[in-house]
Amino acid sequence: QVQLVESGGGLVQAGGSLRLSCAASGRTFNNYIMAWVRQAPGKGSEVVAAINWSGGRTYYTDSVKGRFTISTDNAKNTVYLQMNSLKPEDTAVYSCAARTGWVVQDELPTQYNYWGQGTQVTVSS
Repeated sequence: QVQLVESGGGLVQAGGSLRLSCAASGRTFNNYIMAWVRQAPGKGSEVVAAINWSGGRTYYTDSVKGRFTISTDNAKNTVYLQMNSLKPEDTAVYSCAARTGWVVQDELPTQYNYWGQGTQVTVSS
């Protein structure tokens, strides 16, 4: 059974940085795509970033390109989201998600089968 446990959320001022972590267990993740999905109050969910665990290919939604970086640590079975130059509009619950697959492109939340509990990120102006 896949388990995803997030950590690292919190309150930060605009322009600041946070790093989210997602500890994954229960499977060998070589053929999985891992993602960070966020949902802001009153808005739909969106895939912020995704990565092919084995090959390292990545996807970013346009609004975070150049500011966020997704990465994996295979030894620790952990996925990270480094968030820099944070903006108030980045405020949301961020969840780690996983799905089987190899191709990373045009990612949608509905594609993902496994989810963490989510962590709150609040960016003050």
